[in-house]
Amino acid sequence: MQAMRDQIPTRENTVAVLTVENMVRRALLPIAVAGLIVGIALYYGGEPRLARWIWGAGALPVVVSLAVSIVQSLLAGRMGVDAVAVVSMAAALALGETLAAVVVAIMYAGGNALEDFAVGRAERNLKSLIDRAPRIAHRRRNDTIEDVPVDAVAIGDIALVRGGEVVPVDGMVTGGDGKAMIDESALTGEPLPVVRHQGERIFSGTINAGDTFEMRTTATSGESTYAGIVRLATAAQTAKAPFIRLADRYALLLLPVTLAVAGLTWFLSGDAIRGLAVLVAATPCPLILAAPVAFISGVSQAAQRGILIKGGATLESLARTHTVMFDKTGTLTVGGARLLTIETAPGEDATEILRLTASLEQASHHAVAAAIVDAARLKKLELTVPAEVSEAFGSGLQGDIDGKLVKIGSHAFVHGTGKNDDWIARALRRASWRSALSVFVAVDGRTVGALLLGDEVRQETPRAIQSLRAAGVKRIVMLTGDRADAAETIAAALDLDAVLADRVPADKVDAVISEQLHHPTLMVGDGINDAPALAAADVGIAMGSRGASASSEAASVVILVDRLDRVSEAVSIAKRTRKIAIQSIVVGMALSGIAMLVAAFGYLTPVAGALTQEAIDIAVILNALRALHPGYTFGKRTMASAAATALATEHEHLGPSLDRLRAIADELDDADTPTTMARIEEARRIITEQIVAHEREDEGVVYPRVSKFLLDGHGLGAMSRGHREIMHLSRLFERVARDLKADAVDRYLRRDAQRIIESLESLVRLHNAQEDDIYDRASAHF
Repeated sequence: MQAMRDQIPTRENTVAVLTVENMVRRALLPIAVAGLIVGIALYYGGEPRLARWIWGAGALPVVVSLAVSIVQSLLAGRMGVDAVAVVSMAAALALGETLAAVVVAIMYAGGNALEDFAVGRAERNLKSLIDRAPRIAHRRRNDTIEDVPVDAVAIGDIALVRGGEVVPVDGMVTGGDGKAMIDESALTGEPLPVVRHQGERIFSGTINAGDTFEMRTTATSGESTYAGIVRLATAAQTAKAPFIRLADRYALLLLPVTLAVAGLTWFLSGDAIRGLAVLVAATPCPLILAAPVAFISGVSQAAQRGILIKGGATLESLARTHTVMFDKTGTLTVGGARLLTIETAPGEDATEILRLTASLEQASHHAVAAAIVDAARLKKLELTVPAEVSEAFGSGLQGDIDGKLVKIGSHAFVHGTGKNDDWIARALRRASWRSALSVFVAVDGRTVGALLLGDEVRQETPRAIQSLRAAGVKRIVMLTGDRADAAETIAAALDLDAVLADRVPADKVDAVISEQLHHPTLMVGDGINDAPALAAADVGIAMGSRGASASSEAASVVILVDRLDRVSEAVSIAKRTRKIAIQSIVVGMALSGIAMLVAAFGYLTPVAGALTQEAIDIAVILNALRALHPGYTFGKRTMASAAATALATEHEHLGPSLDRLRAIADELDDADTPTTMARIEEARRIITEQIVAHEREDEGVVYPRVSKFLLDGHGLGAMSRGHREIMHLSRLFERVARDLKADAVDRYLRRDAQRIIESLESLVRLHNAQEDDIYDRASAHF
């Protein structure tokens, strides 16, 4: 038994063998170069015989090393792909063409060195993930802080993260001032730090870009986001694409073809040296090197954009995508309940209704309650601790807020069976149109408002769909467990090709398999219920920024940033990478074929053939390395993504103002004269001080800057037309407000004001969305 154990290679022995092999591999090039230089010196020093021996001595170690490698491959059941190189060098030595032999040796050893450099350059971003992995955590024990290995951190521990440090494990912000500024660029590619508030998740591998904060850990080191990323990076480096394996097989076919051409050349010309020149010019380095370098480069570029692709095989499949199937909730939409709008009874204040509702909802653990509380905190409302709370399960709850009896819940629970006021009927109608959940609110027995909550389409979803079609995707399908009416409403807005609704996880798998029978299929999802469908698809993409570990493990691509447009980027990167690989192989082999023909007709000596082939190899590898970077469009400059993000953020800041305009339009329905005059004046200030000021800055400052990054300025010209229409409507409303008199307020004036406000609000929202598309395009690399 001991003898058997002694024969089992240990990890240390394996590492030692690999180290020796690497040392030998690296020594081949300087040996061959030294042999060439010394031989040249002897040749011109009057010792040509000794020079030939030195050249042969410089080539021999390369021949022996290559022969050993080929034998090892044969013993493992594989054919050595460098057989042409060893045959050409051996033939050169046999024919006394030692100078040609040493040049081919330098070409081969130099090709290996160049390949190592190229692969190392391509893997740099992936390796940097591992190099910066956190190793130490500051764990709080009562009133003391202790430094412990990151592996010692358990779920539920309190960890301290100082400014500039890498977050050691996944967790939630707890201490400090209740927020943390996090630099997530290493994981997501997003350049701007983000603020995470108390209770929000933060991921290991990100950097604390602000003050010291405390976090409660939610995962161990091995189960944290960063550990998963390192595993994905390792898989991406080691996996081999079907396209690369196919290239290997084609390389093997080249050996008999090359031997036949060289033999025929020797037979027809009677010159063995001419046949040798054909062998030397036929080394299949373009076929051997181009695909691996290109695919590793593509995986590396995707990693820089927060897209983890699990190896070259996935990249190859991604490049063939014909059909994309999307889950709806959390993928096409933001996922979960969001406050869409607040419907109010005449004379009631929407902000106060939200404050009262959120104060009471603090006593509930329902998911909708959390969404309402989050919406109130986002508006920085001061919430009150509720008293005397009672809950009717599934219907609602009531309690005392600041001495008022507040009751919230379903329409039946809050309003009862009495006749609906007009505003209640409108709220129910609007909730139905938007497939929204309505939470009614009563204060001291009077129904005062309704909060409409629902799932919204992601802001970037329309751009993501357009980009996929531009990338060559022919069919886009929504696959969801949601009901058909809600799904079809969203699908119609996004111009999808098909909707498959009311599907449980097993149905999703069947739908994916059905699509696969016709075309290569890509599935995109974010939840645990999507994991089976992601695994069944040709390529599964998980939106992994929310920590959906099951879907991330099942998927072959994980997007680390919460941006749906990264899906189209992944497809574009894959298609471009495959195109570069094919281009490198076809052009490289075509040039090698031309070199063979030139050598066969006697116009290339063996030495010249070797030098020609080396130039081809260098060109092929450099071309394959283009996959490391986005494609360059001649004449186009790319705007920094941070600038595009900043411009989009300005539009987000206008959101509350536009919401308020919509609420004012509703309030004018039944407003009395003083209220009408006050609301019209409020709307005028919003339009003049915020909207008009924003549009003027866009026209005078932003557009001239953005136009430099667009190949065609026509798009901005069309957007300027939108500015003029917004200005026109603002001037009309200015006249309404200026000429407003108490004795002239009637239902016709209110209706005119509503029409202008509603037209302006809708136009600005659409205009902002279009501008976001243009800004995104100006910063896009594809």
